[in-house]
Amino acid sequence: MKKILLCLLGLVLTGSLLAQETFPRNGVYDDREGLYAFTNATIYTSYNKKVENATLVIRDGKIEAVGVGVAVPKGAIEFDCEGKFIYPSFIDLYHNYGTPKPKAEGTRPRSQPQMLSNKKGAYSWNEALKPEFNAAEAFKVDGKSTKGLRGLGFGTVLTHRMDGIHRGTAALVTLADDREHEVMLTTKAADVLSFNKGTSTQNYPSSLMGGIALLRQTYLDADWYAKTGYKKEQNLSLQAWNDNMKLPHIFVVRDRLEALRAAKIGKEFGQQYIFKGDGDEYQRINELKATGAAFIIPLSFPIAYDVEDPFAALQVELADMKHWELAPTNAARLAKAGIDFAITSNGVKDRDFWKNFRIAVKNGLSEEDALKALTATPARLIGASDRLGSLEKGKIANFLITSDNIFDDKAKIHHNWVQGKGYVISSLHKKDITGNYDFKLGDKAYTLNVADKAYIPTSDSTKVEVKHSIKGDVITLSFNLAGEKGKVTSLTGTVKDGKMMGNGTDPEGNWLSWSATKISDAEKKEKKDKEKKTEEVTHGEVVYPFLSYGNKELPTAKTYLIKNATVWTNEAVGIMENADVLIRDGKIIQVGKNLTANNAIEIDGTGKHVTPGIIDEHSHIAISRGVNEGSQYSSAEVSIADVVDSEDINIYRQLSGGVTMSQLLHGSANPIGGQSALIKLKFGYQPEEMKVTGADPFIKFALGENVKQSNWGDDNRSRYPQTRMGVEQVFEDHFTRARAYGEALKKDPTTRRDLELEALLEILNSERFITCHSYVQSEINMLMKVAERHGFKVNTFTHILEGYKVADKMAKHGAGGSTFSDWWAYKYEVLDAIPQNAAIMQEAGVVVAINSDDREMARRLNQEAGKSVMYGGMNQEDALKLVTLNPAKLLHVDNRTGSLKEGKDADVVIWSANPLSIYAKAEMTFVDGIKFFDRKEDLKKREEIKAERARLTQKMLAAKKNGAKTKPVKIKADKHYHCDTLFDELR
Repeated sequence: MKKILLCLLGLVLTGSLLAQETFPRNGVYDDREGLYAFTNATIYTSYNKKVENATLVIRDGKIEAVGVGVAVPKGAIEFDCEGKFIYPSFIDLYHNYGTPKPKAEGTRPRSQPQMLSNKKGAYSWNEALKPEFNAAEAFKVDGKSTKGLRGLGFGTVLTHRMDGIHRGTAALVTLADDREHEVMLTTKAADVLSFNKGTSTQNYPSSLMGGIALLRQTYLDADWYAKTGYKKEQNLSLQAWNDNMKLPHIFVVRDRLEALRAAKIGKEFGQQYIFKGDGDEYQRINELKATGAAFIIPLSFPIAYDVEDPFAALQVELADMKHWELAPTNAARLAKAGIDFAITSNGVKDRDFWKNFRIAVKNGLSEEDALKALTATPARLIGASDRLGSLEKGKIANFLITSDNIFDDKAKIHHNWVQGKGYVISSLHKKDITGNYDFKLGDKAYTLNVADKAYIPTSDSTKVEVKHSIKGDVITLSFNLAGEKGKVTSLTGTVKDGKMMGNGTDPEGNWLSWSATKISDAEKKEKKDKEKKTEEVTHGEVVYPFLSYGNKELPTAKTYLIKNATVWTNEAVGIMENADVLIRDGKIIQVGKNLTANNAIEIDGTGKHVTPGIIDEHSHIAISRGVNEGSQYSSAEVSIADVVDSEDINIYRQLSGGVTMSQLLHGSANPIGGQSALIKLKFGYQPEEMKVTGADPFIKFALGENVKQSNWGDDNRSRYPQTRMGVEQVFEDHFTRARAYGEALKKDPTTRRDLELEALLEILNSERFITCHSYVQSEINMLMKVAERHGFKVNTFTHILEGYKVADKMAKHGAGGSTFSDWWAYKYEVLDAIPQNAAIMQEAGVVVAINSDDREMARRLNQEAGKSVMYGGMNQEDALKLVTLNPAKLLHVDNRTGSLKEGKDADVVIWSANPLSIYAKAEMTFVDGIKFFDRKEDLKKREEIKAERARLTQKMLAAKKNGAKTKPVKIKADKHYHCDTLFDELR
C-alpha cells in the first residue's frame, strides 16, 4: 500500500485509465485499475447524510466503497484527507458546453419577408423549430471550459445548443478531459424549448403569442403525423418531436409569467415541463407551485443602482429596487414552498458564482437544500440518480475535496474528481512553515519569523517583511534588507522536515546560498473571545403584483352597502337619487332605497355618484412581448389571451379612472389579426384569474392603411396584400378555405387540425365574433358584404370614424360601432372624422361605444363619453352607456355587467361628482365585489412607497459604501402598444 500525501503523482497516473476500448493505441497499454482511497475525511455521501472520519474508495472510475471503517484495498493510492471534506461533484442542467455556436440557416434581403425555412431537407417549415438537432452529434470536449466549470465544483453538465423555440435534445456529459465517447453519459437526456426563436431569419413568429401558437400547432401536427400524417409526407422534424416526447422537457422562460404560460401549454398536451427560470419565481410562488413543475434557477443577482444623485434615484422603478433586495431570497423561498429546484451556473461569472451562492445561504437557503439543488435534484430531474448526485457504491466517481465546509466563506476546492480522474484546483496539502528560524544568508546570520506573515527582525528594532510563496516543496522569498528602493534579495529553495535551503541573488546580482532551520514554534496570539455577530438580513415584503401599489395580501370580495348616493343604473329606472347599492359575494344584491344588511361595510355615498364600471372595448394594455403578429397576412391562430400581463401598472392607473373591464386586442398590422382577451382589471391577480370566463370569443380584423402597409416604409412593404383589393381577397380566400376545412373535418375526423382555419370556421358558425379596425366607408361596406356572402355578421367596427356615413347600412347589417369621441387627424384616412359620429350612429340604431386604444385615454373614458353630450346633444344617461352598457352589449356580456341590476357582477364605481364631468374622480372601484382602488388608500400607499424607496435607497447607498458594485441609472424605454406597433419581440 502506498500513502501519498501529495496528489500530483496519482493525478498523472489516471490519464489513461479509462481509455476508449474501441480505439487502437500506438504504444504500450496501461491497464491499471485507477484504484484510490481517500481516508480520514468528512464525507457527504448525499445532501442530507454526513459521515465523519470516513474513507472513500474508487476503482475504474466508479465508487467501490464509502463509509467508516472501510479498509483500504491493497495497491490503492491513498490520500490522507484529514480535516478535509468530500462532496458529490455538482451537476449543471443548463449549459451549452461543447456545442457549436448557433448560426442562421441563411440570409434574406431586409426588404423581403421570409415565409419558409432556409434549411434544406425534409424538416420543419419554421427555422425556430429544431427538434431534429441532437447536441450529442455536435458535441466536442472543450478543455478551456472544463477548467472553469470544474473550478466551481461541477463534474457533469446537461449541454444543448441554445437556439430556437424547440432547441432539440441535450446531452448529459462529464467534465473530464477525455474523448467525447468517454465523457458522454446520455446522448439524448432531455428536450429543450423556449420562447425565443434565436437565429431564425424567418418573420414568423415575431411575437410571444405567435411563438405560443407555433408550439401549439406543432404539438397538434406531431400528433397528426404519428397517427396518419406519416402516410402523406415525410417530416424529419415531426418524427424527432415524437421520438423524443418521453424525454424530460426543459422549458426556458424569461420570467415567472412565462412559466405559467408554458405550464398551460404543457397541461394542454400532457407534458410536465422543468422550467429554467430567471430568478424571480418568488414573485408568483404559489401559482408556480400549483403547476407541479421543478425549476432550474440561476444565482445571477442584480447589481445595486448608483443612487447618490437623488434625481437619478427617482428614475429607478420600485420593482427593480425590490428585486435587487429580494432576488437572493429566491432559492430559500422555493425550498420553503416545497418546490423542487436545481441551481445552474448560467448567467453568473465564475468569480461571482460562489459569492452569490453564499449570499443565497445567508438569505435563508439551508446548506442541505443548497447541496440538494446542486447534486441530488438535478440528477433525479434528468433521470441519472443511478449514476450521479450522491456518493454510493457503483456510482460514477465524481466528487470534490474541499478545505472546509463548502459553504464557509473561506472554503477552497482542492480537487474535483471526474469519472475517477483527479483535477487539482488548489493544493491539497500546503506546507506549514510557521515558526522561528535560524536564517543564514551567505556568511551572515539572521532570525526569520513566520506566522501569518514572514519578517526578519533587524538591530534597530524594525522588521523587514519577507514575501514568500510555496508550491509543493518549492519556496520563493524576496525582501529588502538595505531599505533602499530596488535593493531586493531574491531566493528560491526547498522545504523539508522543518528546514529550508537553496540559492539566490543579492541586490547586486551576486549568487549566494541560504538556509533556515526551525528553532521554535511561532508564538500564538491569544485570541480574545468576541461575540460572533450574526448580521440579521432583513427584507421588504413581496407584493402582488410586484409593482408600486401592489398589495401584501390580495384583496377579496366583501359585503358593502353604499348609502344615499345618486345611482346611475343604466336600467329602466334610470338615475336614482338618494339610493343604496348592496354588494355581496361579488354580485349586486339589491339597488333601492333604505336598504339594510347585516355585517356589511357601510359607505356613505352622500353627494357621490355610483355607476357601473367602465368597459374599454379596445385596449392594448397588459400584453407581453408583442401586440401584432404582422409577419403573415392572417394570424387567426394567435391569441392575446396567451400573453396577458398581470404586472402592468396601467391596470392600476385605469382602475383609478373607473375602468373595470377591457378587451385586449391584437394590433392592426394584418387583415386577419389574432384572437382577443377579455379581462377584468383585478390588480395583483394572476393572468388566468383576470380573464372573463364563459365569455364569447372575439378576434381582431383590420382594414385600411396599416394592413396594406402604406405606412411601413418602402423597405418593409413587401408582404401581401398591398392594395385594398388584396385585403378583400384575403377575406374571401380564407373564409372559402375555412368552409372547406369544416367540411373536410366532417368527412374525415383524422384531418390535420389547423388552428388558423379553426378560428375562422368559428366565425362562420357564429361562435367567434369580429372586432374590425376600420376608418373608410368603402372598406366598411366591403367587409359587411363579404360577411353577408359567407353568412355571418361583423360584430363591431372599431375606430369607425366614417361610421356616420354608413350608419344606416351598419344598423341593417347588425354591426356595432366603437369609436373615438374627437381623436383624429393623425393619418390620411381619418380626415373626414367628425365629433358627432357617435351620436349619429346611435340615432341610426347602431349600438355605439367609445373606446380608448390608448393607456392614458382609458383613464378618462368617462370624459370622452361626456363629449357626446356636448357635440351630439346626447342625453347624459345614453352618454354614460357609451362606456358601460353599450360596450358590454358589443362584447356579449351585458347579461352580467354594464348596469347596476340585481344578480349582475358587482363592477361598480363611486364618483366624487357627475361621472361625465371633467371634475369627477373615481373614489372607489370595485371589480366582482372586490375593492381594487380607493383614493384615500391610494394616498396612504404613496407614503408607503415613498418610505420603501427611501429604505431601499439607503440600503443601496450603504452597499456602495461597503464596496459593492453599482450600476448607473438608465431610464427605461416606456414601451406601450398601439394598433400599429411593430417589433420582433421573439429575439
